[in-house]
Amino acid sequence: MFERVKQSKLFFWSLEFLVVATLILVLTKIGFLFQPIATFFTTLFAPVLIAGFLFYLLNPIVELMTKRLKMKRIFAIMAVFLLLVIALVLIVSSIIPNLILQLTQLAENIPAFVTEVEAWFDRVSTSDFFNNLFEQVNVTEQLEKMNLSYGSILQRFLSGLSSSLGSIVGSIAAATMTVVTVPFILFYMLKDGDKIVPNIEKVLPEKRRDQVKDLLNQMNKTLSKYISGQAIECIFVATFTFLGYLVIGVDYAFLFGMIAGVTNLIPYLGPYLGLMPALFVTVFNDPFKALLCCVVVLVVQQVDGNVIYPNVIGKSLAIHPLTIIIILLVAGNIAGLLGIFLGVPFYAICRILVRFVIEIVREDRIKHKQKKILED
Repeated sequence: MFERVKQSKLFFWSLEFLVVATLILVLTKIGFLFQPIATFFTTLFAPVLIAGFLFYLLNPIVELMTKRLKMKRIFAIMAVFLLLVIALVLIVSSIIPNLILQLTQLAENIPAFVTEVEAWFDRVSTSDFFNNLFEQVNVTEQLEKMNLSYGSILQRFLSGLSSSLGSIVGSIAAATMTVVTVPFILFYMLKDGDKIVPNIEKVLPEKRRDQVKDLLNQMNKTLSKYISGQAIECIFVATFTFLGYLVIGVDYAFLFGMIAGVTNLIPYLGPYLGLMPALFVTVFNDPFKALLCCVVVLVVQQVDGNVIYPNVIGKSLAIHPLTIIIILLVAGNIAGLLGIFLGVPFYAICRILVRFVIEIVREDRIKHKQKKILED
């Protein structure tokens, strides 16, 4: 009786669950031992993440130079670094000043925008249809209570700035360290990145080497295609949204175009989030221009979805839309904005790993059955 219970699957999985639960409980009690390790990884997380992003963005260029132009890898890396520095100089000298200028103008025009909103609510509330809807709430009075004048906004900003001065200094120091360390990490990633897989193969069992090599190549290909494709998509959406807004005469077109490009990183929800700033600025003053903003975003997204996305990313992820929405909700709740941006590629990598493990288990079972048949 005891032997049957001992050999049953229920006993096996119950014992496994108890072992895992005990291990988790023990780890929670000795968490202080892992604090230095956690600090180490959190310190390196941002530099490694940024360097990894740039690696997958720039490595195809390095490979192109080494294979097509027959350049030595070190010279190709130096050329790519030179191009990166030129791009950063152009961004700092032209793009960022324009963004700061339009952000400043937008902040200065907030009181005028609030006045337009109040006037719009006054016009709407006087109509018969909305009269009963707004009779319980005096919208103008509520907006006045919020005190959205330029002086009050500046005062709140300065008070918040003074109260969080310590954290701001810490953030500046962390950002400085990141800026200093990222180029070194990126250089060695580009220089020795092709040696990672062979070095991993050396420590693996011989029967698993080909399988793990295929796994690593598949993960590398997925990440490379996704990151480079997203970069191309963001540049396309930002550029043509800006041009579209500029043609129809939207204020702060450059700023809203950049916002549209960044939010395009968020699957499905990004285009709507990118449209909102332009929509809110125009809808109360010029509803027809707000409608044109929707048309511009619709045209850009149609071109992006039917031309750009299939060619630069294609079906490499092949994730169902409902799954993506669930990933965004969960990842955003766990890790905030970073989770929203990284949730989809992280899920894609985890799915590749799970499929790899299932495939190995399946192959081992088939081989075991075949061996057993031959033995019988």
